[in-house]
Amino acid sequence: LGIQEIQADQEMIGKISAAGQLMQCSASLDVLFLLDGSYSIGKGSFERSKHFAGKLCDALDIRPDRVRVGLIQFSSTPHLEFPLDSCLTKQEVKERIRRIVFRGGSTETGRALKYILRKGFPGGRNSSVSEVLIIISDGKSQGSTAMPVMQVKERHITVFAVGIKFPRWEELHMLASEPTEQHVLFAGDADDAANGLYSTLTGSVCSATAPGCKVESHPCERRTLETVKELAGNYVCWKGSKQPHAVRASLCPFYRWKRVLIKHPSRCFRTVCPEPCDSQPCQNGGTCVPEGLNKYHCLCPVGYGGDIHCAPKLSLECGVDLLFLMDSSAGVTLEGFLRYKAFLKRFLQAVMGRDSPMNVGVAQYDNDVRIPIKVGQHKDAFSFMKSIDALNFSGGGTLTGRALRYVAQHGFRSTPVFADVQDDLPRVVVLLTDSKSQDPVAEAAKYAKDQDLFLIGVGSSFVRAELAEITGNPKQTIVYSDPQDLFNRIPELQRRICSVDNPEGCQAQSLDLAFAVDASAGVGLENFLQLRDFVRSSRLHFSINRDVTQIALVVYGSKPHTAFALDTHTSNSALLQAIDQVPFLGGSASAGSALLHIYGDVMTVQKGARPGVNKVVVVLTNGGGMEDAAAPAQQLRDNGVLVFVVVIGDAQRGTLLRVAGSPNYLVHISSYEDLQYYQDLIIERICEEAKSPVNLCKPNPCMNQGVCVLGPGSYRCECHGWEGPHCESRVLRGDSPRSAVLPPHSHVQRSSSGVQHFSRAPRHTKRR
Repeated sequence: LGIQEIQADQEMIGKISAAGQLMQCSASLDVLFLLDGSYSIGKGSFERSKHFAGKLCDALDIRPDRVRVGLIQFSSTPHLEFPLDSCLTKQEVKERIRRIVFRGGSTETGRALKYILRKGFPGGRNSSVSEVLIIISDGKSQGSTAMPVMQVKERHITVFAVGIKFPRWEELHMLASEPTEQHVLFAGDADDAANGLYSTLTGSVCSATAPGCKVESHPCERRTLETVKELAGNYVCWKGSKQPHAVRASLCPFYRWKRVLIKHPSRCFRTVCPEPCDSQPCQNGGTCVPEGLNKYHCLCPVGYGGDIHCAPKLSLECGVDLLFLMDSSAGVTLEGFLRYKAFLKRFLQAVMGRDSPMNVGVAQYDNDVRIPIKVGQHKDAFSFMKSIDALNFSGGGTLTGRALRYVAQHGFRSTPVFADVQDDLPRVVVLLTDSKSQDPVAEAAKYAKDQDLFLIGVGSSFVRAELAEITGNPKQTIVYSDPQDLFNRIPELQRRICSVDNPEGCQAQSLDLAFAVDASAGVGLENFLQLRDFVRSSRLHFSINRDVTQIALVVYGSKPHTAFALDTHTSNSALLQAIDQVPFLGGSASAGSALLHIYGDVMTVQKGARPGVNKVVVVLTNGGGMEDAAAPAQQLRDNGVLVFVVVIGDAQRGTLLRVAGSPNYLVHISSYEDLQYYQDLIIERICEEAKSPVNLCKPNPCMNQGVCVLGPGSYRCECHGWEGPHCESRVLRGDSPRSAVLPPHSHVQRSSSGVQHFSRAPRHTKRR
């Protein structure tokens, strides 16, 4: 329950509390605590009173020649716990307070005041120094206090009344010195009470406050818990009658006792000191954290922290030609456009130094495209900032596709005329948008990539799918959740820009990849669609073409069905359309027949498999129908094809382990909803496999029972009744030998004996 509430904002409450923790009253002063130890307080609240008295001592400069402290516990009778001259240090006073034992009894506050009138301040310095009496009580005295407290005040003793537990504020106000608002405190918040005590004594007793500190008045509300009598209603009761042996019915009032909070509006006087953070010393969006009244430290945003005030850290050391393509259409709104400008300024402050090896420019687009800041126009952050400040919001339509084509053609400098001028830096376009394009983006993005541009997309989750379509790779897409999160993505953007020559994932690795997706009734249509979406999003991690990655998809129920072979589609966009058309089959599941089908009809040279390229099969299943899959999986492994099993839900681990061949190639996921969170792990494992050495004869590249013979860095096919590089053409009597047709990854070397040899094709990389 909020027994006392100062009506101010949280920042002001924090300042009051901070000042209360740091204040020290240093003066010639005798302080006597009058501690209520009656049964109405109880042992628990008594311990809290002791704790409060100890905390209040922290605000007093306790020394024999400065502040002296004594304590009397009162209940039915007053008891001197220790006089003012018995403790010489603050530690001694706090230790004596800690050892005080609860006595119990009635609340005789008047008798305790009379004891002080008779005995004075025990061990005190009489009237030669100021005297302060601090009464800590719930204010529920069982005797009259009016006369003795008036006599105490007449002796020029300053009386503070501090409420504990659920205080009776009316009596505490009567006990306190005038003005009562400045002499009534609450023990529930020790820092606030210490501030209130210090604020009242400042000027009259205690030394002046620190420079800049001042006492302020705030409205506050104090509450107490009272038991009140409340009419519950009138109910039928039976009453006696004057006539013998007769009763009569009547209505009788019934009452109940109810506990309610009674409010007491007041004013609280507290000292507030200027904090070191009030001058806003932290730059570049840093957060100032005060440490006392005159110290602070800055929590710096990412990209900053070059000094204690969050100066920029110059950390982008890669050499690139960098163009920011900023959406200034009506879709992002003026607020979004200004956010992008602030983001650009913070990014450049963080990464652009005098000797920075990168060249940066800015383009804007809506219906039209403009390049107000050409790449390399500015070499220092200050002049760049001024140019960014001059950018204006234009509104209009969102033609992202057109903008991508334009910057691909005009965004970067042309090839230099002079041979000694170096202009071979990677070219990077960072798209900043939060609005879906009103024109097609796929072809425009492909055109930009064909011009050797590296595309990075930055936007909110609203445009995640479109950014992935533009970049072709989720690793090159940066999605932020809220405006502040955008600024937190600066280090990630730095890494993406500097990874232009070091593609992540499998972008630069040759790989033949087949997905085997369980489309049986055991999985169900809804879950099948989630498996299909997994394949759909996984494709974005690979560079799809005949030189780098080829993907095949097989769905299976009781029988397998090839949705498309390895060499069917040569682009991500074509794969996307094909995946969306893959049907749900239903029926029972047979993973074994699917793996046999992949072995004999998918991972073959006839269907596009390339000799000298790593091969992986990823099985997506709920674990049903795996009993017959161990032998076909082993057959695939024996022929150099890795089998990776991803199982969703409960399944027999032993059976699955036999299919996967190793725990490293088995991923168990609890639910279909969690599948997306394991995608990076699965892709990472596949990419690791794509880098391992390859046996050129596994799987066998020779068709029609041809025998593959390994040579040093090459292989050859020995054919029987067939001819051609891979024994693909039948030899007919009278026919002349047919010319050899080679797959893309093979190179023919004819020896003097006429035997055809094939060397492993080099791994192809393509810069994006």
